[in-house]
Amino acid sequence: MFSFIKNLFNKQKPKENEVTMAKELLTLEDLYEINGNINKANCEEYINALNNTLLQHGINTPLRVCHFLAQILHESGHLKYKVENLNYSAKALRSVFGKYFPNDQIAKEYERKPERIANKVYANRMGNGNEASGEGWKYRGRGLIQLTGKINYEACGKACGLNLIDSPDILIEYPENSILAACWFWNKNNLSTFADKDDIITITKRINGGTNGIDDRRAILERAKKVLNV
Repeated sequence: MFSFIKNLFNKQKPKENEVTMAKELLTLEDLYEINGNINKANCEEYINALNNTLLQHGINTPLRVCHFLAQILHESGHLKYKVENLNYSAKALRSVFGKYFPNDQIAKEYERKPERIANKVYANRMGNGNEASGEGWKYRGRGLIQLTGKINYEACGKACGLNLIDSPDILIEYPENSILAACWFWNKNNLSTFADKDDIITITKRINGGTNGIDDRRAILERAKKVLNV
């Protein structure tokens, strides 16, 4: 199996019949093991979309795939979450979004109100309108790489042929769309360049804005390398 995978990856531009072969890029058991042997039903949901999409979008070496999986598996809570969880307590709001919740009184007003939280913290940035526009909630994080903000939904939708502005939920209703959007974000941020250097820190910063969850990302990366014989 490993020699087959390496031969497959070495082909930069698969021919039409090789696209079908890409379905063997990852087996369900491979993905399940890389995901820490959890959420197998979720692995089943995404395995075909991964196999049918990655090579076509330049994620075409074992190391690139390992880094891609390390990021999307972490960002999605190991394939458990499709939409950003914004159900924060007042204490968590102060900790995570202290800029927007500078005191306990304001944080208490918003706690456990995900829609209001999204509209506040994502207002007037990433192409969103003000808090009253509701665009913070409409364009909150979705998909395996948590696409966020109207400007990103618009650009991603245009590139992928999806009407994400009017129908943002189609990003999560079909596994193919979630993988396609993740590939778009990956390539937009030139992340394969850093994957080729085995640079998980830069990749994480470009996705997360910091290094949150770096230990889990590293653990997934090491499992992926072991499974794919990198």
